[in-house]
Amino acid sequence: MYIKRHLEDVINKVSKMFGATLLTGARQVGKTTLLREFLKDVQYITLDDNILLQSATDEPMTFFKDFPPPIIIDEIQYAPTLFRYIKIIIDKEREKGLFFLSGSQQFHLMKNISESLAGRVAILNILPLSLREINNISFNRPFIPTKEYFDEHKKEIKNINYDSVWNIIFNGSMPELAANQNMERKIYYSSYVKTYIERDVRDLTQVGDELKFYKFMTILASMSGKLLNLSSISRDVGISQPTANRWLSVLESSNIVYLLQPYFNNATKRAIKTPKLYFLDTGLVAYLTKWPTADTLRLGAEAGPFFETFIISEIIKSYYNAGITDLPLYFYRDKEQNEIDLLIQSGNCFHPIEIKKYSDPKKEDIKAFNILDSIPEIKRGAGGIICLYDNLLTFKDNDSIIPIDYI
Repeated sequence: MYIKRHLEDVINKVSKMFGATLLTGARQVGKTTLLREFLKDVQYITLDDNILLQSATDEPMTFFKDFPPPIIIDEIQYAPTLFRYIKIIIDKEREKGLFFLSGSQQFHLMKNISESLAGRVAILNILPLSLREINNISFNRPFIPTKEYFDEHKKEIKNINYDSVWNIIFNGSMPELAANQNMERKIYYSSYVKTYIERDVRDLTQVGDELKFYKFMTILASMSGKLLNLSSISRDVGISQPTANRWLSVLESSNIVYLLQPYFNNATKRAIKTPKLYFLDTGLVAYLTKWPTADTLRLGAEAGPFFETFIISEIIKSYYNAGITDLPLYFYRDKEQNEIDLLIQSGNCFHPIEIKKYSDPKKEDIKAFNILDSIPEIKRGAGGIICLYDNLLTFKDNDSIIPIDYI
């Protein structure tokens, strides 16, 4: 069963603007399925096929005579020599929508594209299914807590059941799990992690000890939603900090984790400058940290960081699914422990967001928002608390109680 992806509209748009479109994302998030379902009349080939890969690597011009555009090329990172010839064809044909490329190793892809296809390719990021996609909601604007956004989203809203939220957090949002009810979650994620380490990790870096890399992933998962402390992690795993930095960059480049950067400027001397770590699929976090059920997770000590990880990942999806890859997202924390979970920048305006797993928010939950009023050169915009309350309500002044239905 195919679940319609919001990036279909973006692919349709950018393919009329660029000669090539690149869809990048972690393994099994639905890159291939999206391109094949949306572009049913376009020829598809995959470089997972060793014979095709050899042809693409050894004789790229002959390869494109055998497979002329328009064409979908899956796992393009395995044949970097093709990028030069794709550029030649785009420049010669001067047509749009000739190549649709996909790959799961963003680091190598970005390096080759910056050298070969600058200005000729649209780059899109795809993550696991969003709540909107799971609930078949076509509304596709990036999240921002303004009245205009809420009014537009309200036209297409579906109430999300409290229990179903925690089931999604526990099970994750990978398309295969959502589409196939017979798929066993633990077996799926066990296979997923094994494949990821054996293929992408080996290709991106020299990992001498795969068990240590797995332990590294597990410790990172236990820190999702928290400040990153690589020195502590490297000690716990038994690796050097440079190795920990390199392994973290692998997880970032393959869209497993996201580092939310802190906001600071010359006027915020007390602000901390350490990023917060978020996994982009809460099901993977639950698997790595060995939570047995959705109920034990919901009632456990880590429910807050899990809920925050889920909300941040959903907001990131709302931007990627609208074709925005340069995310205007930050957080704020200072040495006095004042914290704003999320700041969404729009020009010189910053929209503050607090994230709470409960359904009865209090006004003291947003007292840190006032800090924005004391920072020169920025303007405080509408904000709110994203929580499990049922209704969208004005909370205080320009701030709202925001149900997760409105993400």
